[in-house]
Order: sequence, then structure tokens, then C-alpha cells
Amino acid sequence: MLKKYSGLNVLAIILFSIFSVSFVAKTSNNYFEITKNLDIFATMFKELDMFYVDEVDPEKLIRTGIDAMLNSLDPYTTFYSEEDMEGYRMQTTGKYGGIGALIRRTDDYVIISEPYEGFPAFKAGLMAGDKILEIDGVPAKGKSTDDVSKMLKGKPGTDVELKIERFGDKTPMTKTLTRDEVKIKNVPYYGVLENGKTGFIRLSNFTEDCSKEVSDALKELKSEHNIQSVVLDLRGNPGGLLNEAISVANIFVDKGQEIVSTKGRKQEWSNSYKSKSAPVDTEIPLAVLIDRGSASASEIVAGVIQDMDRGVIIGQRSFGKGLVQTTKVVGYNSKVKMTTAKYYLPSGRCIQAIDYSGGYNDNLEKIPDSLRTSFKTTNGRTVYDAGGVDPDIDIDIEMYANITQSLMNKQLIFGYVNQYRLKHSTIPTPDKFELAQADYDDFVKFISKEDYDYTTSSEQLLKDLEESAKEEQYLAVIEDDLENLTSKIKHDKQKDLYKFQEEIEQLLEYEIVSRYYYQTGRIQESLEDTKEVAAAMEVFADTDKYKKLLKAN
Repeated sequence: MLKKYSGLNVLAIILFSIFSVSFVAKTSNNYFEITKNLDIFATMFKELDMFYVDEVDPEKLIRTGIDAMLNSLDPYTTFYSEEDMEGYRMQTTGKYGGIGALIRRTDDYVIISEPYEGFPAFKAGLMAGDKILEIDGVPAKGKSTDDVSKMLKGKPGTDVELKIERFGDKTPMTKTLTRDEVKIKNVPYYGVLENGKTGFIRLSNFTEDCSKEVSDALKELKSEHNIQSVVLDLRGNPGGLLNEAISVANIFVDKGQEIVSTKGRKQEWSNSYKSKSAPVDTEIPLAVLIDRGSASASEIVAGVIQDMDRGVIIGQRSFGKGLVQTTKVVGYNSKVKMTTAKYYLPSGRCIQAIDYSGGYNDNLEKIPDSLRTSFKTTNGRTVYDAGGVDPDIDIDIEMYANITQSLMNKQLIFGYVNQYRLKHSTIPTPDKFELAQADYDDFVKFISKEDYDYTTSSEQLLKDLEESAKEEQYLAVIEDDLENLTSKIKHDKQKDLYKFQEEIEQLLEYEIVSRYYYQTGRIQESLEDTKEVAAAMEVFADTDKYKKLLKAN
């Protein structure tokens, strides 16, 4: 946290720091512009500090100015005050001091949504659905997830007392947990797919040692299960450390290969990074799964595999983040993470999808396909820049029905599984578990009195048509027809619950399995329903198709 000083002292520190850097680095013209505007800023702050109708908080005011300044550049340039450093540590190392649990907000309270296996929340017997009433005697009602998260985190070895209410039991219980260093696994699951020959590795983040986790998983799958092909799942992986992305790619490509290069305004920010270690396997057929949530380091790995024709990419076009951030210390235990370079894949392409050079706002558009430039892979295949990594096998995004989305948004699936967990002490392993029809009927009964209404796409189109007809004065002509169509397509929640039972039941099974087998079980349960995994096994089964995908047309 920024230390409390008078407003002018805070400004003096900031201005002196910027002044010193500017004096060395800027031309005389830029130097004048900087000093002029800093002088204006200092004078304005002094006037606010002295004459504003209410007393101003220097820390809050300066932080607002810092955030606004950085927000005008790009969404990845961020200031971390001393109190933010725990979150920064979590992003880079995957570690934090706390109880080890995911939380979510439901109505006026924050509840446990999933304890991490082996950590304090799990050891204390906390369960998904437990409502947090108090933390160290402080009422938790009305607090945000961020507020509660900060209260739960702390130095390992310190205690935190929670008063909770468990679903189905209105009598509060008190539990004392001893905080520990929580390390989130980068590889929450790896195993063998149902064909018995294909290994599967789920990589969820690129924090410290993630490459070792992937390497160890692949080595075990090869030695213990003699796998003949492997799927690396990067879906929803937002990225992380550049050096870990290079090391993960190195697992599958030869030592000495250029993995990625960076180019920045300063010469020292322009570098070439090569694979430094002996690979684990450069021959085993490989499929990398990506989607719109695969970004940054994920795109480096997927892009390298594609540019070197080392494996096939399956899924949807990735996010498109081709920027590199560097962290600088700015004093008082604070840091700024700023964008300093763009990265380029072995083919020479940069996959950055949005141009932030003119400043950042929420309305910036992605670079259109017509302006993307083509590049060539090692085998001569055509790939494109400026829009993320395009998959070699494109899988359509599955969209849930409106009723399913409503049930998720209202947390009714989560709520029902709280009840299910109390009634069932055990369930079969994820690969064998299936929800019985009687249980699905019980779910339908459970939500019968809940509010989860929704508007179907057809109903929305008719509403839009009615509005247009009103504006253009045609409503009287088509009003009877509109009423007739509306009555025919009006949704019936009861019928829709069974019409879309398959996808609703699938989500119920994921949530139920996670209560008994946690994140590992959820991933394992979802594999049999994943089109990307099915596509990978299909292409592995057809050697000619696999090889053809990696050759130039």
C-alpha cells in the first residue's frame, strides 16, 4: 500500500522520479512538455488539496490518476501497490498465502464454490456451498468476493476463524483454519484417453515450473502407459511467464530452435529466445487444443507448434495477444507491469489482434481478416498474423440453450448439487458416473418454484419485429399474425427442461463430480463430451490425414 504522506509530499516523490528519468531519456522538446504538464498536475493537486469542499485522500486521488494514465495505453499495463502484491505473486508463481478455496457471490453472501484438495479449506472439511457468515468475528454479509478474498489471504502459519452456514443446516458452525502457502497446479489433470493410446495433459496456467509439470506428465504417460500420441489442452489458458512458454514448447522441439523473438522501442527489449534443453519427444503425434480464451503464452506454444509443423492445432481461433510485459519497481514496495515489446513466432508473424498505438478504450476493434498478412511454416503452409492462432481443424463453439444459460446464471445447478451432495455420501469414479433419470426429475422438481425465466432467440426476433412495425406504422396490419406467431413459439419451461436435458444433465454431472473428485474429476468427466478431444483422437487414428494437415497444399 502507498504510505500515507501529505498530498504535496506524495506528489514530490512522484514528480522527482519522473523528472529524473525524463531528464536522461528525453529530447529537449519532450522534456519541456513533460515538465509543463507535471507542473500543471502538481498545481491542480495543490488547489484540490487546499480548497476542495471535502478533504481529499492523497493516496486515493493519486491512485486514480495513475490508473487512468495506464488505462489510456493498453489493458495490460498495470500498477501494483503494496497491497496488490499478493495478487501479482499469484499471477506469476501460482502461489499465495491463504486457505485454498474458490469462492463466489450468491445473494448477499460469499460462499465456498470449491476447496482445493490438500489445502486448509479441504483439511478443515469446508464444502462447496458453505456460506461465509463471519471472518475473524467480522460480518461478511454484503462484502464482495474481493473483500472476502483479502480477508482470507495472509501469511502462512496464521489462523483465520470462519463462521459458516452449511446448506440444509441453519445452525452456524465455527472453524479455525491455519493459512498455508497455496500452490495451484498448472497441470490439474493428465491421463490416458478412452482409446488407451492417447495421453491427455491439461495445462491451465503458465506460472513458475509449469514446464516441469508438463514434462513430468508426458514422461510418465510414455513410460507407464506407452502412449502413441498426446493432446495438450490449452483451452481457457490466459498465459503467464514468457520463459515458461519457451520451455513448454522446448518439450516438443529440438534444442537450439528459435522459439520466439521480441521487438521493442528500446534495443534491450529486442531479443531472440531459443530452446535450451533436450526435448522430451520430437516425434510423437501431437494435438494442441485452443479456444478464444487461449492467450499470450498459450498462443506462443500453439503458434510455435504450428509454425514448426510439429503438431496439429484444434479448436477455435485464439485470443490474439502478441504483447510482452516487463515489471519495473517504482518504489514503496510497488511495481508497474508495462508493455515493452511485441513477440514474433518462428514464421515471423505477430498474432496481436488489436492495435493499441492510438490509446486504449473498450471500443477498439480487432484487425479485420482482410488486413492480415500471410507467412509460411517450415513445411510451407500458410499462416496469418494479427488475429490470434488459427486452428488447423476448426471446431464450432457450442452454444448453450437460453434455458441452460439462465439456470447457470441463477446458480440453480450449483444450488441443486448442494442438496444432491447431502443425500449421496459417495458416487462412482468420474469415468463411470452417470446421472440417473430419477435424479434429473428431482432437479426439475427442485427448480420448479425458482425464478429463471428467459427469452428465446425466436421470441426476441418477434419483439424486434414488433418494435420496427410500430416505428414504421405497420403494426395494425400484422398485429394478428404477430399474436399468432407469439403464441406458437412461446417457450414452455417444463418442456424445455426435457428438450435440452442432455446439455443440462451434462452440466449437472460436471458439478456433481467436482464435489467428490474436485477439479481433477471435473476435467476427467468432461473429456468424453469434448468435440476437440474427439477430433484429436480421430486424426490420430488416420495417420495419412495427420501428415496431410502438416504439409503445404
